[in-house]
Amino acid sequence: MIPKNRYHDMMTANQAVAIATVRAKPKVIAAYPVTPQTTIVEHLACYIAHGDLKSEYVRVESEHSAMSVVAAAQGTGVRTFTATASQGLAYMHEVVSACGGMRLPIIMFVANRTLMSPGGIWPELSDSMPERDAAWLQIYVEDNQEAFDMILQAYKIAEDSRVLLPIMVCGDGYILTHSTEKVEILGEKEVDDFLPPYDPKHVYLDVDRPIAQGLIVPPEYHMEAKWQMHQAMLKALEVIQEVNDDFAEKFGRNYGGLIEKYRVDDAEKVLVTIGSTTGTAREIVDELRDKGEKVGLVKLRVFRPFPKKEIKKALKHVQSIGVFDRSISYGSAGQCFLEVRNAMYGTDMPILNFIAGLGGRDVRDKDIEFMFDKLKETEILEEVIDPVVFVNTRGVTS
Repeated sequence: MIPKNRYHDMMTANQAVAIATVRAKPKVIAAYPVTPQTTIVEHLACYIAHGDLKSEYVRVESEHSAMSVVAAAQGTGVRTFTATASQGLAYMHEVVSACGGMRLPIIMFVANRTLMSPGGIWPELSDSMPERDAAWLQIYVEDNQEAFDMILQAYKIAEDSRVLLPIMVCGDGYILTHSTEKVEILGEKEVDDFLPPYDPKHVYLDVDRPIAQGLIVPPEYHMEAKWQMHQAMLKALEVIQEVNDDFAEKFGRNYGGLIEKYRVDDAEKVLVTIGSTTGTAREIVDELRDKGEKVGLVKLRVFRPFPKKEIKKALKHVQSIGVFDRSISYGSAGQCFLEVRNAMYGTDMPILNFIAGLGGRDVRDKDIEFMFDKLKETEILEEVIDPVVFVNTRGVTS
């Protein structure tokens, strides 16, 4: 049984996500196992069996079915949840892309894991990044506490009438999902006050008011629908910040909203990070600062919608920028790098793209130091010919 009041405990991110889901009280949960998210739905099965949550728990035959179930349930006007990873998310793709267009505020946790081939069960963002254009918000967490908190915030963001879009809360597989940290679990009543029961304001399936959802739309109306989805995504930028500030005021944890700046104000060289690697990078920033180097860090929390105004404002004064990516768009560059470079359009500062941690390879202290050393080299370059730098890669890194 989960205690009703606020408490602290040691737990994995998967357990933290499951307990946050219990606190959010979804009416329908679709469950299908895929490493490394499986223990999320296992925990939820136990919590429902023990009476911690009253929810319809649907054991489906595939990830495609899991997303189909929550889409159908959400279409009736109830709160839903599911979780997946890697090949499971790829298998969901057909329905994932439909949910954004149907304006269904579904919440899904993605335990980031590499897509094959070559196969692997270790962390990489090559599963969620291909879904960046499916009209889902994407929020990336650094640690287990943030995983718990962002499930609760995600429901409030997605269900806001200005947004009404689904959200992926993404966390690095194994590094978070199977590693144990101290997490503060908020009490049931205080979560209820922060996140009231879902009250759908938009049209939903009702036998007394028949409608159709997810239909083929002819060209005469298609552009307008896509424009509305884009506008909702842009409005989400404001809503995310509002929910962050409300959460910080109520519970004392402030994640900065769209981005989190660390020792950036007087920095000359700044590294932009995403996910759990941020913790390692923050330690290296402190070490380099102790040596007199003016370095800083920007943690990219929200990838969709991309916070380009906030990125440009935070970095407009620096001399060089490095962007860490745990994925790559083959033949181009890392997805985070492409967005940061786009945000900095019109400035002339050098921007390097550090590809690291693919297939779950460790991103070590010395790898972060290597990134900052590479940024120093840009001081003597007239032009960056190829901004993509593979880190800790045999036969490539020098």
